[in-house]
Amino acid sequence: MHQINNAIIKASIAGSESAKMQLYDRYCNAMYTIACRYLNEEDAKDAMQDGFIKAFSKLETYSSDYSFGAWLKRIIINQCLDFLRQRKIETIVYTETDLEIVDEDNWQFDTSITKEKILKAVSKLKAQYKLIITLYLIEGFDHEEISQILEIPIKTSRTQLRRARLALQNDLKDYYNEARY
Repeated sequence: MHQINNAIIKASIAGSESAKMQLYDRYCNAMYTIACRYLNEEDAKDAMQDGFIKAFSKLETYSSDYSFGAWLKRIIINQCLDFLRQRKIETIVYTETDLEIVDEDNWQFDTSITKEKILKAVSKLKAQYKLIITLYLIEGFDHEEISQILEIPIKTSRTQLRRARLALQNDLKDYYNEARY
């Protein structure tokens, strides 16, 4: 499949519209799913389309050292973040030096809570919390990368992730308690 992609990419760079359509068809569902992690369905469609346009205009910068899907995913995520910046989703910047992060890696949930319920609870979080959790847990970015992407201090990324985790665990604790009674 890697060789097929390279041939399609080369044809796309040469201006083949059918090759671009093949790339789009191959990756649109996955990129839409990624965009929906950050935005509502309609905004995700727009961000995905804009991301593909941007990717097609920059295809010559793609390096086969990376998978095309990973390269495209980064463009789509950046497009979603640009959209959120335009909407002015604010992250509160914490500058106090005495903020303490307690057990950042404690992401334990009751085993009776399904993955779908967790994802649904994430989608209901405040926008800035949803953004941090998605970047950290789902996309796998570390705090330094998140601070660069969102242009916030690393301490802010850590603090918002902790607050997001607590809000998520609290929401899911309520769900668990309701399910038991």
